[in-house]
Amino acid sequence: MPIHLITTTFVKFPFHYHDGAEIVPRQNPRPRRSIFPPIPGFIKCKGIQVCPAKRESTSNGVVGVGDWKSKEKEKEIDVATLGNLCVDIVLNVPELPPKNPAHRKPYMDRLSASPPDKQYWEAGGNCNMAIAAARLGLHCITIGHVGNEIYGRFLLDVLQEEGIGTVGMTDAVEASVSVSSYETLLCWVLVDPLQRHGFCSRADFSKEPAFSWLRTLSKEVKMAIKKSKILFCNGYGFDELSPHMIVSALEYAVEVGTSVFFDPGPRGKSLSNGTPEEQRALSQLLRMSDVLLLTSDEAEALTGIKNPILAGQELLKKGVRTKWVIVKMGSRGSILITMSSISLAPAFKVNVVDTVGCGDSFVAAIAFGFIHNMPMVSSLAIANAVGAATAMGCGAGRNVATLQRVIELMKAADLNEDEEFLNELLVENVDTQEITCLSKVVINGNNHQLNRIALQKVVSELLPKLESSHVEGKVPS
Repeated sequence: MPIHLITTTFVKFPFHYHDGAEIVPRQNPRPRRSIFPPIPGFIKCKGIQVCPAKRESTSNGVVGVGDWKSKEKEKEIDVATLGNLCVDIVLNVPELPPKNPAHRKPYMDRLSASPPDKQYWEAGGNCNMAIAAARLGLHCITIGHVGNEIYGRFLLDVLQEEGIGTVGMTDAVEASVSVSSYETLLCWVLVDPLQRHGFCSRADFSKEPAFSWLRTLSKEVKMAIKKSKILFCNGYGFDELSPHMIVSALEYAVEVGTSVFFDPGPRGKSLSNGTPEEQRALSQLLRMSDVLLLTSDEAEALTGIKNPILAGQELLKKGVRTKWVIVKMGSRGSILITMSSISLAPAFKVNVVDTVGCGDSFVAAIAFGFIHNMPMVSSLAIANAVGAATAMGCGAGRNVATLQRVIELMKAADLNEDEEFLNELLVENVDTQEITCLSKVVINGNNHQLNRIALQKVVSELLPKLESSHVEGKVPS
């Protein structure tokens, strides 16, 4: 019997202003000011209709954003995410699932047998990054596949509420492919009594990506990439899309002048030991992306170098188009490495409730700084603040950082500075022209030729931009 696949090729939603109030699951969301006239339902169209392009500041010229500025009218979308659209089912469990795949599969099957109440559903995967970016005032779309079932409709509803458009990935349907292969991917996010997390989905038990039937980029997907300033990919995209599909998107982005952000995540290590096709795709992403984002452990795993600065410099040397390598270090802050400079920013002190979604929120703020030509240390400052604000909440999706919480955190200006750790980072011969460090108090004199930037100065420059976004529903350039 042939399979009939119903999917939306392109869904255009009205972009909404988010007023910064904390988002929690709710039955009747408050009406929001729409930047575009409301469009009833979902529509399918041949072209990509997007919000008007924003003018970008060129006051400091710190960020190398490629050639897209010369084609600004074409780049009407700030950020497009590629794949990794899933619904998280967040449950408290007595113990985390077993690591042994033979025991883990029956565990997941038991969970799936009784679908949990909708109150436990949340948008996951790349939705986290898109939602965090939209709350900063960026115009975002997601590119990926969701099924035509209750979970897919839930995901589209959430994205619509956040003012995020969706471009569906479609391909010829084969009768030999099971119906489940077209269903929205579910990820079970399991939390034990010690607040440790375990994750499992059907992608964990298949040798093929969940949507391996997708083989070519449609005209709609290509148009979406072409009209975007940034295409964001992460390692989890390989759970859904074939290496060929991901490389095709990368190559097309390079061709049309769209900057590529890549965060390999925990999948980076397994991809580096994966199939030859996976290894080649990972290598190409690491070399051809404009911005790489990794944790210190992930950077070490990919380079064999423990010092995150030296590991970042190694990735830069191997890169062809790489402009920034950003190393995320959790409570110790973050580092941004270029061929000529190093920028460091301590983390903000917060009471951590849940770290899920912190990395995705961090990436969204880096995209914000990249697009708006902000000084690199300022980009790190706002990224640390957005990541920390997400950690203060519970879960990801609609629970990622709100703009209001980010503003409050930056006003509090409480940094987790660690001079001993800073000295350890810089004790090795770091070959660079400039080292800039964010600091609560600027101390006279040099330490490793450090150029210390006062947090108060950075915050005073960022707050007007963020507060204007809070009032007007957009971030001025």
